[in-house]
Amino acid sequence: MKIAFVGKGGSGKTTLAALTARYLAARGNPVLAIDADINQHLAVALGATAEDAAAWPALGEHLTELKDWLRGTNPRISSAEAMLKTTPPGAGSRLVGLSPGTFLYERCVRRAGQVDLAVTGPFAESDLGVACYHSKVGAVELLLNHMVDGHDEYVVVDMTAGADAFASGLFTRFDATFCVCEPTLRGVGVFAQYTEYAREYGITVHAVGNKVEDAADLEFLREHLGDALLTYARRSSFVRAAERGAAGPISELEEANAAALDTIITAAANAPRDPVRYTQQAVEFHLRNAEAWGNARTGEDLSQQIDPDFVVGYAQQAV
Repeated sequence: MKIAFVGKGGSGKTTLAALTARYLAARGNPVLAIDADINQHLAVALGATAEDAAAWPALGEHLTELKDWLRGTNPRISSAEAMLKTTPPGAGSRLVGLSPGTFLYERCVRRAGQVDLAVTGPFAESDLGVACYHSKVGAVELLLNHMVDGHDEYVVVDMTAGADAFASGLFTRFDATFCVCEPTLRGVGVFAQYTEYAREYGITVHAVGNKVEDAADLEFLREHLGDALLTYARRSSFVRAAERGAAGPISELEEANAAALDTIITAAANAPRDPVRYTQQAVEFHLRNAEAWGNARTGEDLSQQIDPDFVVGYAQQAV
């Protein structure tokens, strides 16, 4: 299952993404966490040191190699240079599973605590004025387009904060999306904004309350979110200790907050999966990008990369 955590900056989405990934790993589920936020904090939240996090291999640093690996023997794709972030797989493409020992894991994945982690990489000073962060997360979109994950396998993505999470087709690549909301007007306002964007694509966004301290906080969330409020997490001494550098085992998380994680995971596990719609949306965003800039940049008609008979199924063989 591919799940995304979105929300405004400071909502605690990175914390909840990390807790969910750690909780799944402790249960024995195969899990891959991906940091797609412009502020790269997921590695530390998972238990890595700041020094190790700064040296994490970035997906973007291996993008050309990643493209070449993913295109495999697909005759519709002339070269890695002709692949966009939106290029969908077809016959001959290499489909990716949660399999250590592959190119992806050897080059781009490292262990943070007990969780495998890939990162987009930070927005460097050299990028200022010449690139946007969407070019960084393009590697994640390309990867998820080619990913085949089993029902008990989880890809947990910490998305960039604010409306930028919906600035590309990446938001359509998930089986379940969770918007982390603080009990404030700004916190719940972001949820309303997200659901408006997602509705057009038939995407359900679950609201998850965070930093709840008392009954008034909970009542505020219920009043503004209604039935969309899936669950909520309370202020946590476990999280506070981790933020001070004294992270404990996930088994020590407060019972109420562990129950919230169970609810999140259950919602993800029960999310409907529609391979046909998933593929159609990938094609839609690829055609948009091809017409907007891709054809001109590559000198090719990139609509020809689309394999009309190919659907990414969840039982297909992956590497």
